[in-house]
Amino acid sequence: MTQTALVVIDMLNTYEHEDADALVSSVKEALPAIEKLLRRARDSGAPVIYVNDNFGRWRSHHGEILQAALEGRHPELVKSVAPGEDSLFVVKARHSIFFETPLTYLLGQLGVQRLVLCGQVTEQCVLYSALDAHIRHFDVSLAPEAVAHIDAGLADAALRMMERNMSARICSVDAMTFDDSGGPDA
Repeated sequence: MTQTALVVIDMLNTYEHEDADALVSSVKEALPAIEKLLRRARDSGAPVIYVNDNFGRWRSHHGEILQAALEGRHPELVKSVAPGEDSLFVVKARHSIFFETPLTYLLGQLGVQRLVLCGQVTEQCVLYSALDAHIRHFDVSLAPEAVAHIDAGLADAALRMMERNMSARICSVDAMTFDDSGGPDA
């Protein structure tokens, strides 16, 4: 049986960056779908792994990153998707969730072969993470309504690239499964 993990990308954000205003409205739209994926993953017992930028704060840990996000410009976009006690956390410094992080090792230890990606930004960190997952032979699934973008046109192109070039399974949140039972996207 293939273990599936939910990977939450960069949702702990202070929204104090150049593209924040363009991103915020998309995050607001994606939030209910991300919350639904989090509930589903947790209810099924699937690992939930947060991979988040450290915003150049090299001495920070996940609690400090969460606190900074909750004290940032839009705590309402962070509060409902904050890591739970059972969540795992990996700090990243660049776009990909894999680049110079221990994520590949962690996934191996957990027996994970399939990743459900959600978070931000579709045309940047989500796209690069999907590519890096693909070249590491992980199966990738994602729901378009559970990823936020800065540029809608680039996000649509990124989703098409993930599906076509990286064999990502693109389906609705309602069709997403974590039980590995061979459902529509398994």
